[in-house]
Amino acid sequence: MSDLLAATTLWHREIVRFRRQPARVLGAVGMPLLYWLLIGSGLSGSFRLPGGPEDLDYLEYFFPGTIVMLVLFAAIFSTFSVIDDRNEGVLQGVLVAPVRRSALVAGKVFGGATLAWIQGMLFLVLAPVAGIHLTLRSGLGVAVVVAVMAVALTAFGFAFAWRMNSTQGFHAVMNLILMPMWFLSGAIFPLSGAPGWLDWVMRLNPLTYGTAALRRVLYGEMPLTGQSLPSLSLSLSVMLIWALAALMVDVWLVRRTGSP
Repeated sequence: MSDLLAATTLWHREIVRFRRQPARVLGAVGMPLLYWLLIGSGLSGSFRLPGGPEDLDYLEYFFPGTIVMLVLFAAIFSTFSVIDDRNEGVLQGVLVAPVRRSALVAGKVFGGATLAWIQGMLFLVLAPVAGIHLTLRSGLGVAVVVAVMAVALTAFGFAFAWRMNSTQGFHAVMNLILMPMWFLSGAIFPLSGAPGWLDWVMRLNPLTYGTAALRRVLYGEMPLTGQSLPSLSLSLSVMLIWALAALMVDVWLVRRTGSP
């Protein structure tokens, strides 16, 4: 019971901290929204998806990629708290408590993932503006995909944050790793439009499968042949494996600091 209580307390602490920092919402939602409006509007007149529907403009195509960006930013912003808690002595107190280290990982990761999921789902209200007609089935599908993606990205960020002492250094490393992952996830341009070597890089990128899963559930029966998208089952499987692998690495890293 103490492990569950510790994880729940850390999870709740992330939620409370978020409510007291409204600027995080502006930073996490504002930039993806600007990207979507500016880039989407600028390329709408010239974008054509090879083999795709004639009436698919770039605002609609870019919408799933924008959700991925928002979840990515929200997940990474939440893992800044790992460094802050270490510098403030909070983590040291948790580490000496008589609970498993996995409880610490669960509380921090699922707390950050919850915040990322909420922000991603809030952005979904703009789907009709993008020309995407939501149904109960597609909405539930997005909720599942965003949840898995949020856990994977938060756990991924936690692994880097745990080993760093500086928020500035962490921010620089995350920009160097995660922004290229987002660019090469099919969020901005389809897989079929990339050169051969870049196509392989994109297919090895786990975030590609999160973007593909979002497109599958959002577009429904819309023809997507021009994108050569992975299937929904494959995309979800890759994301689940990524999330579980990242969580296992997180637990291993935390346990390396010693047993309580």
